[in-house]
Formats: sequence, C-alpha cells, structure tokens
Amino acid sequence: MALADPARRQIIVRLSRGPATVNDLAQPFDISKQAVSKHIQVLEHAGLVTRTRDAQRRPVYLNPQRLEALTAWIDQYRLVHESQFRSLDEVLKSQSAARGKH
Repeated sequence: MALADPARRQIIVRLSRGPATVNDLAQPFDISKQAVSKHIQVLEHAGLVTRTRDAQRRPVYLNPQRLEALTAWIDQYRLVHESQFRSLDEVLKSQSAARGKH
C-alpha cells in the first residue's frame, strides 16, 4: 500500500523530476521532516525509491523500473475491470431497451 497515501504519491511525482533530499521533499507539506522520512521508508521498503549517501546529504532517487513494473501490474487489472464495465453497460442498455418496448 505504498502509494495509498497522497503524500507518498506527491513524493513520487517530485522524484520523477530528479533526486531530492528529505528537506527538499518536505517543503510542500505541512508535516514534519520525520513524517516525510517515514513516508520515504515506506516507499523504500516497496522498492519504489532508493537512498544514497553523498557526503552529508542522503538524496532520494526514484526507482523507475519498479514503478513501471507496478504500473504494468495495475494496468492488467484495469483492463479486466474496464472489460467487465463495458459488458455491464451492454446488459443495462439491452434491459433499458427492452423496458422501452413494453
């Protein structure tokens, strides 16, 4: 459920533009840097981001391969559900048409 939280989704959006520090990532939020760090830990545990050490800085990087794999997995289910909704639409249209004839 790494992407269930809106703050984590915003962090992913920001990292899609390039690496950032916790301070950079915390700027747009009205939460503590510690809370942002916890969000990063959740994303890191899911394999969506990585951190490195650059002297005193610990930049956070997006893991695009993992994000692409997650997107592909989601797309499989989206396509199945879209097909089911199209089938349901057809059933509802035929029922509505049948009611109109009576």
